[in-house]
Amino acid sequence: MATKKKTTVETDKPAKTVKAVKATAKTTAAKSAAPAKAVKEAKASKTAACNKALKEAAELAPLVQSAKDGTGENTSVEDAQKAAEFLMNNYEKNSEEKIIVDGIVIPTQAELLNMPESDYMNERQQAFFKHLLREREAQLRSNAGATAEHLRDNTIIPDMADRATIEEEHALELRTRDRERKLLKKVQEALQRLEKGEYGWCEETGDPIGIPRLLARPTATLSLEAQQRRELRQKLYGN
Repeated sequence: MATKKKTTVETDKPAKTVKAVKATAKTTAAKSAAPAKAVKEAKASKTAACNKALKEAAELAPLVQSAKDGTGENTSVEDAQKAAEFLMNNYEKNSEEKIIVDGIVIPTQAELLNMPESDYMNERQQAFFKHLLREREAQLRSNAGATAEHLRDNTIIPDMADRATIEEEHALELRTRDRERKLLKKVQEALQRLEKGEYGWCEETGDPIGIPRLLARPTATLSLEAQQRRELRQKLYGN
């Protein structure tokens, strides 16, 4: 009888060992799945932020459809693309990081758009647009420098077709830089208006230009209504 009892105890041990191994494997699998789950959730959160930025850009785009760059050339599509690009590149960063301009923490996109009318062009809003315009100015200067480097390239191209292609690309790049040179001037003028406390107000009526329009076109000097009236006069009476 004693021998039989000993055999039973020894027989139970493998079963307990198997259960322990299964439990350990289950715990290990759960731990392994945790990082993957976290990555998946992070990607979903990032996608949601991007989708929200795109939605805001789509809402802003119609506001610049009638805007002009002051030279008679319609750049509304380019403005809309820049607004979308700005939102895509800065929405998530601006939501997570605190950006300080001149000692002032700039608001996020959501905070900016949700501020009451009484806060229009307060210190935080001015800091936001100062940061935006400074980044735009730096990018335009960088583009101009890159073009200068390209034009200094004296590499001899023996093939006539290749040479013609490169010359055409250079001509296109120069035209683009010429447009950006005009935009750079407008950006610098906008920064000057910020320093004088005149930024964000329609130069024709004195009314607020509005945050959505300034997000789409930070260099705007007219409200949407004043811009539309000016375009109507141009159509009726010419430039």
